[in-house]
Amino acid sequence: MRMHRYDPALADLVFDYMRDRLALDPVPLDHPGRKDKLDRALEGLIGAQGNDPGDVLAVYADQLAPSVISCDSPRFLSFIPAAPTKAALLFDMVVSCASLQGISWLEAAGAVAAENQVLRLISDLAGLPASAGGCFVSGGSAGNLSALVVARDMGRRRLGVGARDRLRVAVSDQAHSSIGNTLHIIGMDALVVATTDHRLTGEALRAALAADPDTGDVIGVVATAGTTNAGIVDDLAGIGAVARERDLWFHVDGAYGGAGLLAPSVRAKYDGIELADSFVVDPHKWLFAPFDCAALVYRNPSLARGVHTQDASYLDVLHTDAPEEWNPTDYAYHLTRRARGLPLWFSLAVHGTDAYTEAIETALTLARDTAELIRATPHLELIRDPELSAVLFRRAGWDAADYLAWSQRLLAGQIGFVTPTGWEGETVARFAFLHPGTTMTTVEEILATMADPIAG
Repeated sequence: MRMHRYDPALADLVFDYMRDRLALDPVPLDHPGRKDKLDRALEGLIGAQGNDPGDVLAVYADQLAPSVISCDSPRFLSFIPAAPTKAALLFDMVVSCASLQGISWLEAAGAVAAENQVLRLISDLAGLPASAGGCFVSGGSAGNLSALVVARDMGRRRLGVGARDRLRVAVSDQAHSSIGNTLHIIGMDALVVATTDHRLTGEALRAALAADPDTGDVIGVVATAGTTNAGIVDDLAGIGAVARERDLWFHVDGAYGGAGLLAPSVRAKYDGIELADSFVVDPHKWLFAPFDCAALVYRNPSLARGVHTQDASYLDVLHTDAPEEWNPTDYAYHLTRRARGLPLWFSLAVHGTDAYTEAIETALTLARDTAELIRATPHLELIRDPELSAVLFRRAGWDAADYLAWSQRLLAGQIGFVTPTGWEGETVARFAFLHPGTTMTTVEEILATMADPIAG
């Protein structure tokens, strides 16, 4: 059929657009979209007959793309940005145009072997044993879900209880929202542990377990290696020690902050991560890979394989006794999956880990320098010294409406994308540094807009 034949003109059209996009320096922020305008642009575009490819690409380039705020812009400083390397972006195109999947060793041994090389690097950085392994999933939420399903089933096995018995996992009051959502999905409850200065410690965990009237149903604990809002790393060593004492599954959510394992200036904060039974880090955040890419690693992957392997007659051929067999579908809740770890593998192989260390340290330095600038500015107040690359601060005299108006004004002027956040019931400002192209000049430009008494 015509739609499956190679069309050199179409290829040139798309490749030219990709070259132009990759060459943007810097990447523009762009703007939020308006539904009425987007609806008009898309009206009638999909029907029984097709359209000229140039016309369709023009709709995307002129109408749709400018309505997507670019999280790979060095001025995108909200939420958790992204800054994929050009090598990773280009190889993501290879993965797509080759229709690569990463389901099983039988079908995708080459892709799986390369992904596993990256997982080995991540495991080594965390100090996990040579037996550690896992797979790449779509994001931290998928990784947390997959890991805690294994924790639940191992807990049931240890306690000798059935599927209808409710179990609990100890979590801090600062845990990512995906943890609570995961527990709801898989039928478990949370033992919420209060934190001191927003950091879960082994001492607080031990006290919460001692104070609870019946901890026999607590089968695991989740720690965070870099909270999304403030970049705080929990007391991994203390929590891990309690987990070992009580035979609890120890899961570390390092979706954002786990990349700090590559940074010597903060590596000591992660001491204790080597005790983890499972660990998640999102390379599409601070390891400069394209969306969607999260690494899920288990200390003992055979436990995960026993939980997640799907049984069906047509899948029997995938499961043999060959020692080299490694089926990524056996280590998370998924079956079909793209080889999403390959762009990271390619970029790491091209650039080397030293380049990654330098880029991560650049963001950490920028956060520290920004904190000092805020501290020295009379009308601004630093809320806490940054642990990683998130900086929380307030503007004296502003309320929630002022912060929102300021944020909207920044984006409208393409100065920056900086959204307010909440901190202990108060609306405050927050920078999330990740892109190595973000400069202090940009930070100074943004902070200068806060000089007016009222932002609106």
